[in-house]
Amino acid sequence: MPELPEVESARAVLERHALRRRIVDVDDADTWVCRPHAPGDIRAALTGLTLTSANRRGKSLWCDTSGPTLGIHLGMSGRIVFASSDGGEVDGGDYWERGRAQGDHRFTRFALDFADGTRLLLIDPRRLGRVRLDPPVERLGPDALDITPAQFRAALARGTAPVKARLLDQEALAGVGNLLADETLWLAKVHPARPVDELTRAEVDRLRRGLRTALSSALSGGGVHTLRVVAARGSGGVCPRCGAPMHRGTVGGRTTWWCSREQAT
Repeated sequence: MPELPEVESARAVLERHALRRRIVDVDDADTWVCRPHAPGDIRAALTGLTLTSANRRGKSLWCDTSGPTLGIHLGMSGRIVFASSDGGEVDGGDYWERGRAQGDHRFTRFALDFADGTRLLLIDPRRLGRVRLDPPVERLGPDALDITPAQFRAALARGTAPVKARLLDQEALAGVGNLLADETLWLAKVHPARPVDELTRAEVDRLRRGLRTALSSALSGGGVHTLRVVAARGSGGVCPRCGAPMHRGTVGGRTTWWCSREQAT
């Protein structure tokens, strides 16, 4: 599933290419992706307007207009594609191992047509993305890329949830998914099932530094699939740092991998 770095790449495509272009048509016929809107509702609301800014908090995207806000969620396989009138394309979003050939628009779930002949597409093979007007982004916690030390400590200070579950809680900390959480915990040498109320101040600070390092690596490397611990998440995997066997379990409802030596309970 796209995590913060992949969603940021999609936001950058929107900001660099899709702003200040007049919308002349909207394909909002997919009733699942565009729920709760009926076909034609988003078209009627956006035709004639322009996207004025591209924003992100955590895994959620939205574009301001002179009218309603256009919210976009990439789901588990979504990519934003900007197609120019001469056939060129720029895209960003979920990493597809087998890639997507230029011009392959088979899985288009939503599209904006601009007056200059360019198009903006949401391409999503698994059809788990979401497009809606005026999304409730205020429910999300602080963005993982911008969270302050005080906000991070507050996010981990309440309750007794396993620390991995808290890192994945989008209302506490927006943007962290399964792979970023595993990398963050591995960098901080913290077991994923440790209750948050048992963490020391030093461990919380290590987690914050680990998250920043993981985000920086994923953003510069091209996505969370490039993180160091990802290659070790499999049968026979060993810790990239100390060589000890990696252990596998379920924490916070998600498949989780950790170093058997350096992340002991």
